[in-house]
Amino acid sequence: MARAKTAYVCAECGASALQWFGSCPSCGAAGTLSETVVEKSPAHRYSAAPAAAVALQDIHARELGRIATGVSELDRALGGGLVAGQVVLLGGDPGIGKSTLLLQALASLPSENASAVLYVSGEESGEQVALRARRLALGAGGVRLIAETQLERVMGALEAARPRVAVIDSIQTLWSDTLQSAPGSVAQVRECAAQLTRHAKRAGTALFMIGHVTKEGAIAGPRVLEHIVDTVLYFEGDPNGAFRLVRAVKNRFGAVNELGVFAMTDKGLKGVTNPSRLFLSAHPKPIPGSCVLATLEGTRPLLVEIQALVDAAHAPNPRRLCVGLEQNRLAMLLAVLHRHAGIATWEQDVFVNAVGGVRIGEPAADLAVSLAIVSSLADRPIPEKIAVFGEIGLAGEVRPAPRGQDRLREIAKLGFGKAVIPKSNLPKAKIAGLEILAVDRVDQAVQLLRNL
Repeated sequence: MARAKTAYVCAECGASALQWFGSCPSCGAAGTLSETVVEKSPAHRYSAAPAAAVALQDIHARELGRIATGVSELDRALGGGLVAGQVVLLGGDPGIGKSTLLLQALASLPSENASAVLYVSGEESGEQVALRARRLALGAGGVRLIAETQLERVMGALEAARPRVAVIDSIQTLWSDTLQSAPGSVAQVRECAAQLTRHAKRAGTALFMIGHVTKEGAIAGPRVLEHIVDTVLYFEGDPNGAFRLVRAVKNRFGAVNELGVFAMTDKGLKGVTNPSRLFLSAHPKPIPGSCVLATLEGTRPLLVEIQALVDAAHAPNPRRLCVGLEQNRLAMLLAVLHRHAGIATWEQDVFVNAVGGVRIGEPAADLAVSLAIVSSLADRPIPEKIAVFGEIGLAGEVRPAPRGQDRLREIAKLGFGKAVIPKSNLPKAKIAGLEILAVDRVDQAVQLLRNL
């Protein structure tokens, strides 16, 4: 096979060079040149007939048929299941359970024929994958397996098998004969992902691609990899812990920020049907600095414990540290508490943690974080069975949170008797067994906490 012409393209400015340099000759950026296939000449680029445009209102959209994976929490993260032709990129730390989860999903799929699913293993041999399936007690009789890393051979296997669902484990191990760079390089990852995506769209195969992550937590390879695929899932959690979170950060066929919760057992990953209990600690008695937050992960309401520790600073510059929450937002909340509620923490270290390893990015956590800080500073616990949510503005006002009714129903379902919420989120009808304490300013919330 004749090799395609290649060039070295700068990832910063897009300039190309015929050979590799340590820094880009055009913009001077260091280490940004990577090998890529040379495009066709401009003479052939526009030789095809122009595409016919149609009015958007004349296009008849049809409902997408979903393919249930048999793993309910994975289906939730995907937005209800797979779609024919969908390409899903699953990233996560080594050993966190990516291969285990997808092998379980393939074994759970209802196979209509022997070639319904295909597992392409580039990191493990067939014997290793078979041993894992036996250890997990999976009935994987309908799963076809090949251990191959050359893209052209993998494409031939996909063409021959025509599976409904396929798994590539992993995209960084594949290499194409048209490129001279090593497997895992930017050019190889981009070219292999593009070729597999085109095949999946043409053949209607739902395709999973497992991706390695860098030490910063991003998927290794070019950023364009996340733009090529339809769905990007991230595996989160401590590999040494028992719980895993699968979060959708991009989904063309469903909502983003959907969360699937799994527990790692000796029989693989099991879905957690009530994750709120996972993120709530069982204290023998109320402790200072602990506040229960009613948050949203995609369409799922969750109750998460927020813990704060305020201690005397032993250095000229007090520390502000967040785990699972936004660092800059903590500094803003401390300034608002000082200005509008008279709570000064300029001589104290402040540490805030979201229990259970969950990451909270929505501003509706502001009120819970603030009350946890006040509770720790005063060394006075918040009474049991109280949940909180609400956003705090710079003027000290407590703003409404989206989907307040769903949060309140989750609070009542788990047996909480009181909820401190923004006045704008007051429900029209009373919720049985739940007392609503509405506030519209942060100083009112602090005063309410002192009176509880």
